[in-house]
Amino acid sequence: MSNITTKCGFLTIIGKPNVGKSSLMNAIIGEKLAIVSPRPQTTRNRITGILTEDNTQLIFLDTPGFHKPLTKLGEHMVNTVSEAIGDVDAAIFVTEAGKKLSSSEEELLEKAFKKKIPIFLVINKIDTVLKEAFISKANELLLKYNFSEVFYTSAISGEGIDELIKTLKASAPESPFYFPEDYYSTDPERFIVSELIREKLLSNLRDEIPHGTAVEIEKMRDREEKEITDIEAVIICEKDSHKGIIIGKGGAMLKKIGSEARSDIENFLGGKCNLKIWVKVRSDWRNKETFIRSMGF
Repeated sequence: MSNITTKCGFLTIIGKPNVGKSSLMNAIIGEKLAIVSPRPQTTRNRITGILTEDNTQLIFLDTPGFHKPLTKLGEHMVNTVSEAIGDVDAAIFVTEAGKKLSSSEEELLEKAFKKKIPIFLVINKIDTVLKEAFISKANELLLKYNFSEVFYTSAISGEGIDELIKTLKASAPESPFYFPEDYYSTDPERFIVSELIREKLLSNLRDEIPHGTAVEIEKMRDREEKEITDIEAVIICEKDSHKGIIIGKGGAMLKKIGSEARSDIENFLGGKCNLKIWVKVRSDWRNKETFIRSMGF
């Protein structure tokens, strides 16, 4: 590799909530790094994914969906998006096929184009609409904005992903690799494990509850004598009534969440884990700056 010119590019993935940014990054990397759910604002932190192929390394920053914040946590999420745009080689703007551009998307594009970096347009979820619908949307956007190139993708089926990767690799600047070739993320294992548990909260609980929850890993330790990882996690919620729903009748819901999370965690870690989960109430935690920062936001 030392005699070959290497290329390395930093790219941020931006868009409004629920357009498939995390699914797109997972499809590109080929690993489940970012959790996904049908609910908006699933992603809270900036998540890093690394793809190294041949002489090129691409570092992707998956950002929270750009939205009007209603809590201090929401403000942190929006700030994360703005910071991520300012320090990359290019941006990938993801929007949903078949839907008109929203005011928040227009505001986000205005911020992005001010940075004077290449911006690639990705029309995602093309498997959900007729071809005429996403072609029409692309044409409208290309008349209004100076995108470097447009791609039509389905993060679920994989359609258009290879073409997108090929172009991103070709556009990457000459540079040494920033990370070892076998890395596919720089995020700590504890963070990814906490996110995998939170994903199960999003998929199993009623609409008003999951956004008021957070997951904290209190212990994560490999046993020396066995290939097993002991994990102790705490689910934080905002109300006693929410705690009861998360635990469920006879502990059924918490058991279901734990069982589903354990399966994903074991796939991620590549080995068995002993997962224990507790639930604690912390009233209005999303508006408490100190606690938000202690959770890594």
